[in-house]
Amino acid sequence: MPDTLLTNIETDKDGFLKNLSDWSATAASDLAASEKVVLTDAHWEMIYLLQNFYREFQISPSMRALVKYTALKLGKDKGNSIYLLELFPPSPARVASKIAGLPRPANCL
Repeated sequence: MPDTLLTNIETDKDGFLKNLSDWSATAASDLAASEKVVLTDAHWEMIYLLQNFYREFQISPSMRALVKYTALKLGKDKGNSIYLLELFPPSPARVASKIAGLPRPANCL
């Protein structure tokens, strides 16, 4: 039996969406809850930033790429690993990509 969210959207064994087109704000809230993350405006800003990164590069960002892209688009105060870790512990690139409905970043454990 496949894993599902509260919204009955299929996920893989690690909780990432099987079909990226199934992503919605409700699915994001379910995914965030599974990671014990309560979404704020700051989280949504990053979620939409990650989706833009994915549209631009067709991959989910590694941590280094996420930090650089965030600094470029939102400034150095948000483009640093400490800020991202506070929003999406314990692995910002993995957790944020999951909540944004993106595939698991290639180099994330």
